[in-house]
Amino acid sequence: MTATMFDKPAVEERTFSSSPPPLRLQLAPPGTAPALIDGAWWPRSRDLTAELPALTAVLDPLWGRITHVTVNPTFWSVIPHRVPVHGHVVKVGWFRAEQDPHKLLLFSYTVGRWDLLVIPPETSAVTAARLMTTATEPSWSLTASGLIQEAEFFRTAAEADWDSARELVWDSEGGHDARPASSHRRAEAPIGRVPIPAAGM
Repeated sequence: MTATMFDKPAVEERTFSSSPPPLRLQLAPPGTAPALIDGAWWPRSRDLTAELPALTAVLDPLWGRITHVTVNPTFWSVIPHRVPVHGHVVKVGWFRAEQDPHKLLLFSYTVGRWDLLVIPPETSAVTAARLMTTATEPSWSLTASGLIQEAEFFRTAAEADWDSARELVWDSEGGHDARPASSHRRAEAPIGRVPIPAAGM
């Protein structure tokens, strides 16, 4: 088993190529101690019928024929009972309370069970890359949901840092002090001369 990251194909490849896009999957390095997660998978949709054949095509030679898959229905709107894959059928089940909503469990005849982090399809490439690396780090011990929460924290912190950096640049270029003077103080009434009354009036 090797750690493999399949990059997102270019727009031109997706538009004009008849071959399916590469699988976005990264597995833990071989020989590492058992961890909570065996790899990370970044599907392009939440359609198991469309996504499972490509996943099992890569994993069957590595892990033995995948026969069963389970998910948590929280993020899967449709869960088919069976999915035809390359040369066989994978049975699909679900557990709401017992299974992490961000995890996919795969079972094979020869190896046993494998746990994959499911990275939400809408995740940005930067966040997905971070999750792929973190999930397959042997020393890491976060759950699937823990990994997603940590990635969200980093994303939010990065956005906050970016906003702070833009604010600093704006200030350094005269930002707050560059406003028109009229915005700092009330407009003063025009000053005019008041005629002095004539004596005896």
